[in-house]
Amino acid sequence: MAFHPPKPVPPGLWRRTPPAIFPSILGLFGLGLAWRRGSMLLDWPPVIGEIVLGSVTGLLAFAMLAYGVKLARRPAVISEDLAILPGRAGLSAQCLSVYLASAALWPYAPSLAWGLLYLGLGWHALVAAVMIVSFLRGPAEQRRVTPVWHLSFVGFIVAAMAAQPMQLAELAEAIFILTFFLALVIWGISLEQFRRETVPAPLRPLLAIHLSPAALFGLVAAGFDLQSLAMGFAGLAAAIVILMVIRVRWLTAAGFTPFWGAFTFPLAATASLWLTLGGIWSVPGVIALAAASAIIPLIAWRVLRLWARGQLATVTNAAIA
Repeated sequence: MAFHPPKPVPPGLWRRTPPAIFPSILGLFGLGLAWRRGSMLLDWPPVIGEIVLGSVTGLLAFAMLAYGVKLARRPAVISEDLAILPGRAGLSAQCLSVYLASAALWPYAPSLAWGLLYLGLGWHALVAAVMIVSFLRGPAEQRRVTPVWHLSFVGFIVAAMAAQPMQLAELAEAIFILTFFLALVIWGISLEQFRRETVPAPLRPLLAIHLSPAALFGLVAAGFDLQSLAMGFAGLAAAIVILMVIRVRWLTAAGFTPFWGAFTFPLAATASLWLTLGGIWSVPGVIALAAASAIIPLIAWRVLRLWARGQLATVTNAAIA
């Protein structure tokens, strides 16, 4: 077999910005929002969550600028990033991060938050459309259902969560119904695949993404004051968390990789759900928030350090503009 050397990166700033930076940013946003919810429930100082959210908003703006420069150099690069799993996960997390930025900004700049929400919806729809086209044109194995599909297609539920405080109830309701059925389909297909196939060790951290829809549907249900439904999702999230804790050595058998970013947002979203519900979920919520506060910044730091060193693009095979 002939040896093909790696394609050199042409001179120029941010030509190979890796989408893999965004799952950890999404997790940090989730952590900040969990602290905001915890402060409202438990009378904690609100400053902690606001500092986290302000810092992560700045980080997202910088990361969006870096990826935007890459995209401006060669717009078709988005299709190449979406053709590989780290790129699909990263760009989907990017869309969800925009929704959470709008939620973070809502108390301070409602007009900006409203605009960001709709900007995020438009960008997410475009990313999902390009991904579908990539699936149709690519090899059959690329169309295999993975947990990343939750981020790509069910992830619109994050927009519903952000829309609720903005009094966009009809939009939130429509998204909730549509994404709920999508989640059921993805959960069902994933369970059947898991029953028949072994998940390779490097991809196992992505299984944590299955926790996100349970937590997010619970949060949106709580926002609609559907307490029984929210409690049901809280119980489902608890069952998934327990299973993850039991199998944590199996999930992390491959050692640290950028895919560990998949652990961050699901944990933060679960903490938010339990803290929002309070009552019997207060103690699990505090425990989950403490765990998230220890785990998420550590994972984010390691991923961002790989980016700063120029290694993240290489290990995730990011496309070159």
